[in-house]
Amino acid sequence: MAKVIVTLKLMPDSPEVDLSLVKDHARKLVEKYGAQYGKDEMHPVAFGLKALHLILIVDEEQGSTDKLEAQLKTIQGVQSVEVIDVRRALG
Repeated sequence: MAKVIVTLKLMPDSPEVDLSLVKDHARKLVEKYGAQYGKDEMHPVAFGLKALHLILIVDEEQGSTDKLEAQLKTIQGVQSVEVIDVRRALG
């Protein structure tokens, strides 16, 4: 089956949230979910607040990432999680 590249945006509660801890916890949840952790990026939002973008590789057979999103929302300091990009991987 094909692979899908999914980008998730994790928005912290405040600028004081340690995004490195969020990233470490998120990596564990992504691997437990059965997806491959590709990379992560920090994107400035406003007033010192940064969003964490996670780029994952998921089997198309897994379908929706709703369960993973719900798990990521339980990480302390994470206010919201949203899918911002989905692409089918070629090759």
